[in-house]
Amino acid sequence: MSKNWIPPVRHRPAMDASVPVVVLATGHVGHGIARSLGRLGVRLYGVHADPRSPAGRSRFWHERLTWNLMEEDEAESVAWLLQLAERIGTRPVLIPTGDISALFVADHALDLEESFLMPPQTAGLSRALSNKRQMYVLCKQYSVPTAETRFPASRGDVENFAAEATYPLMLKGIDTETLRRRTGVGMVIVDDAASLLARYDELETPGVPNLMIQEYIPGGAEEVWMLNGYFDHHSDLRFSLTGKKMRQYPAYTGLTSLGVCVWNDAVTRQTVEFMKRIEYRGVLDIGYKHDVRTGEYKLLDVNPRVGTTFRLFVDSAGMDVVRALYLDLTGQRVWRGRPCEGRKWVVENFDIISSLRYWRDGNLGFRDWLSSLKGLREASWFARDDLAPFAMMSLRSVEWAFENLRKS
Repeated sequence: MSKNWIPPVRHRPAMDASVPVVVLATGHVGHGIARSLGRLGVRLYGVHADPRSPAGRSRFWHERLTWNLMEEDEAESVAWLLQLAERIGTRPVLIPTGDISALFVADHALDLEESFLMPPQTAGLSRALSNKRQMYVLCKQYSVPTAETRFPASRGDVENFAAEATYPLMLKGIDTETLRRRTGVGMVIVDDAASLLARYDELETPGVPNLMIQEYIPGGAEEVWMLNGYFDHHSDLRFSLTGKKMRQYPAYTGLTSLGVCVWNDAVTRQTVEFMKRIEYRGVLDIGYKHDVRTGEYKLLDVNPRVGTTFRLFVDSAGMDVVRALYLDLTGQRVWRGRPCEGRKWVVENFDIISSLRYWRDGNLGFRDWLSSLKGLREASWFARDDLAPFAMMSLRSVEWAFENLRKS
């Protein structure tokens, strides 16, 4: 066990839940936060871009609000949030979730910090970690293992590289969210020069280079490691757990659809050292891939925010990164338990789709699928004490399926 591991508490101490929380909620993260803190009695205000968002149906929201950061002017969004804090009547904790809301909060921290409680992040650091090119520079600067990467400025650069490259390779978005919104994918695997050039032509944004070519590290989801942690205002680790992806959506290269908690001391040490050196503060979701050729854990992605899989990482005392954030920002002790080895978490709708793909490819049989669900402790959408998000997700999934059938 790492020297960073704090002895667990025997009994969860009483906590003060009087400070409210504003969540800039997206996807299957918002209602997870609502459940995590709402079950402790915290008053939660959920800000959703879509009034029909399944996450917005959680019974743990004290109030559901609609505001779209992507569509509204940034100055107006800041003013709206300040007005919300004033109406709440106290200084609430502010929790962004997706990339857009996290970077919005980071960019406007000086305007927001007097009205909201949030980690005192170094200016520009969240953007540097979220940008694949800047993250790669930081890894090289601080000698953190990472996949070798090229950042072509033109098709000519790709042509020159393609002739000499070793395949397969990964073609990824520097700004993954922008690429995914425009094309529907965040990354693809290419097996030869022709495929590389064809997919580059298909995915690149004309005049605004947003693609990078990355070394392919062999191995499937079993070699992908994740860490969720919380770092205080001294950049000291207050809570962390590690785990692995078992299945992904989209299959092979996407988000975690089924994950398992497994402690990894090397990943923890490497992350703690890196975050301390760059003086990172707040919630962290970080991903590595173990390179069996070198034995290194190569950093792939850094999300300076609450990750989509954060409820996978819950210890024996019920601690997760959101609870750690809340306790620390409200001046309370961050109590901790022991890692729940083998704890599994699933995103139901995503995992059904990805499992079918693995099955069609001959990589998942029925018995293997059934066995993979042993140890499942929590689902993203279904919860006995909060059924509405699951019901709305199911409805939206049926609508999505019919829409795709109509288009085909």
